Amino acid sequence: MLDSDTARALIKPHMAIVCSNDKKFATVTGVGTNAIQVSGDADRGGAKAHFIPLTWITSVDDRVHIDRPGDQAMNEWLDSDPLQVQS
Repeated sequence: MLDSDTARALIKPHMAIVCSNDKKFATVTGVGTNAIQVSGDADRGGAKAHFIPLTWITSVDDRVHIDRPGDQAMNEWLDSDPLQVQS
């Protein structure tokens, strides 16, 4: 597993995100303290921003690799920024 500080330093907007079966399912749109903001496949609700915890990231090269299949990731990703304060 990649530690969060290293992942945050390596991840850049527009990088492809690939799941554990090596298929692209999202694109990085931003990097936060504990999560990355992603846009997914437009046919699967990708127009809305979603967030993936940095703890899911296993490695970063020219793409961001996560530890689960794409379908599972899309079912489990967060729909709001985990650091956003709710009023």
